[in-house]
Amino acid sequence: MARMFGFIGNRADLGARVLELHTGALTVRPRPGEPLGWGIGFYQSGEVLLRRRPIDDRPVIEMAEAAQGLRTDVLVGHVRRATVGGLRTENTHPFRYRSWLFAQTGTVQGFERLRDRLLDSLPEFLRRNVRGDTDSEIFFHLFLSFLHDAGQLNDGTVPTEHVAQALRSSIALVDRLSAEEGHGENSGDTLVTNGEQMLALHRNGGMAYRVLRGRYDIEELLGAESRMHLRIPAIESTHFTLIASELETIPAGWSPVESPSIVTMSRTDDPVVEPI
Repeated sequence: MARMFGFIGNRADLGARVLELHTGALTVRPRPGEPLGWGIGFYQSGEVLLRRRPIDDRPVIEMAEAAQGLRTDVLVGHVRRATVGGLRTENTHPFRYRSWLFAQTGTVQGFERLRDRLLDSLPEFLRRNVRGDTDSEIFFHLFLSFLHDAGQLNDGTVPTEHVAQALRSSIALVDRLSAEEGHGENSGDTLVTNGEQMLALHRNGGMAYRVLRGRYDIEELLGAESRMHLRIPAIESTHFTLIASELETIPAGWSPVESPSIVTMSRTDDPVVEPI
């Protein structure tokens, strides 16, 4: 099973600790003889950075290790079991365009016949940016094209409703084209962020989130070092939301996400869940 996850918060110095605290939920064990690929995307010192490993044949993949030592308050991670496109860097999530990061689970039904139609629907400047072979990367650029149509692609601050509507428009178009090829409705989950907000589109099983806020949660986050940090200014206002998809079981203290829905997350507020 693949795994997709992300967090957004307001303390870059604690971002890596969020993943360390939840290592169990972010650990993936491949099937024997089946290498997986993984990647993380994050924001650090004003830059959008990627770490991607298209093939990892270890018997256990602990994604908290990939982010060890990072100082970031927004991160997207993905463990990939290849269904469309080979195990190479260009096909490894997350994908990036300017300040946007994107990851996805699931497969677009009938993609082999739909690929050219989806590419043709993109503006030329976005079509040129597609590097790999996956349905997910094209879906990402379809999402970007709807933001472009709304005049929001180049704005530093994009209203949440425009991001959500671009996701809705993307799945509506892809579902319609799949139906024309005789397939049913697509499933799978999507995670997208521009570093200021994070949205998850949920149409599959096993998505949940955990909110960490206030002294009690932050002391848990800090662990044995908590006593050294009790006087840190604004510890009470520290806030993180961690979300993960393709979970076999929902960990204690996490909130399951009903399907289908869109989850909106920010640096300082609890998630908002609404129907697609």
